[in-house]
This record gives sequence, C-alpha cells and structure tokens, in this order.
Amino acid sequence: MGSEQTILVVEEDPTCRAFLADNLAEDGYQVASAETREQALALLANRRAHLVLADLNGETLGLLDAVRGAGGLRDGIDPHVPLVVLSSRTDELARVRALERGADDVLAKPFSYPELRARLGAVLRRCYGRPRQVLRVGGLTLDRGTRRAWVGEREVELSAKEFELLAVLAAEPERVHTKEELLRAVWGLGSWARTRTLDSHAFRLRQKLRAAGAGDLVVNVWGVGLRLSSAPLEERA
Repeated sequence: MGSEQTILVVEEDPTCRAFLADNLAEDGYQVASAETREQALALLANRRAHLVLADLNGETLGLLDAVRGAGGLRDGIDPHVPLVVLSSRTDELARVRALERGADDVLAKPFSYPELRARLGAVLRRCYGRPRQVLRVGGLTLDRGTRRAWVGEREVELSAKEFELLAVLAAEPERVHTKEELLRAVWGLGSWARTRTLDSHAFRLRQKLRAAGAGDLVVNVWGVGLRLSSAPLEERA
C-alpha cells in the first residue's frame, strides 16, 4: 500500500523469515531481515527500524532484553522501538512475561498473516499516529470509526468487506489499486491467490453505490485493478 516505515524481521527459520519479509514488502513496508540476535542488534545500531517483529525462540532468545536495555549496550539502538513477539509457546504465562519485559504485542505460532498484519498496523498507529478516521472523496464520506458510509446525505449499507474495499480505495483515490494489492489489504491473500472474491464484492459495491446516487464511482481498470472515479458526483448519475 506504500509506506516509509521499516520493519525488522528477526526469525531463525529461513522459510518463515522469507514468508514474512515477502508479504510485508508486498504490503508496502520497507523490510530488513536478521537470523540471530547479533545480526538484529547490528542492524538496529546502523539503521532505523519503526518496528521489530521477532521470534524470541532459539537464536533470537534474549533480543527483547537486549533492545529494552540498549541504553548502555550499543550506541544507536533505540530502546523504545516497538517490538512485536512471535512465539511457539501458547501458554498465558509466556505471553505475560514477554509483555512485562517490554513487548508491545505477542502472537503465538502458527499465526494468521492477516491478524499479524492488523496487529502490526495497530502497534504502528499507537506509536506513530493514527490514520484519518473520516475519508471524503467528492460526495462520498466514510467513517472508519463507526464503519458507516454515505453518498451525500444518504447512508449506504455495506458489508464488512465491502466497507474495507471502499476504504482502501478512498484512502488513495488518485491511483489504480492492483488486484493483488486489494486481495492482500482486504482479505490477506497473497499474489498466488486465484479468486473471484474481489470481482464479486466490487460488483455488489458498485450496485449499492449506484443505487445511492454515486453512479460509477468504482472504476475497473482493465487488466490492472480498481480506482475511484475522479468525476464530480453529479456527473456520475
């Protein structure tokens, strides 16, 4: 989706590390990767990370303490950098201990990537500011807080995924969003996905917006993806 934020992925398992790095990069983040605690600390000392995503098992055990106590450990490491923990331990005590030692969030393995992405976004918003809650594009208004949508003064009843799809488009209304981007952002599916889910949701969304007087607001760009129409609302009817 486009971002200047850097996430440092610290994971000893090469398959999991590559999966996380590839998907986070596809979601628009700048990504750095490390296999061990030493590699992670060296990267943190030499470049800024907005968030650390770390498996604290095996080779990376102790990274949380090293980062949080970095004031006198290594020059250049921000001891307050947000840190999200992945752990193969699912017991409550392990999660509580990680949080008490400074983790901002804990997610057990195996994890759902859409949930992980949502948790990372929540931590980043808490630390670096929240996105706009109300989006306005022409006569369209979206309230992310209440998840309600209006065309002019007329409220449009949307399903959860229809609202999310429209919100993604409205957040960057000037550009074409590829199908792969939308599948990742709304459904958490990778570029390998072969599904008509996007097409069917976009079709229903167009019908509801057209019935509310928005005309052809959601435009299909053949072979690429979707965008919002730049025409004034009255010209779309």
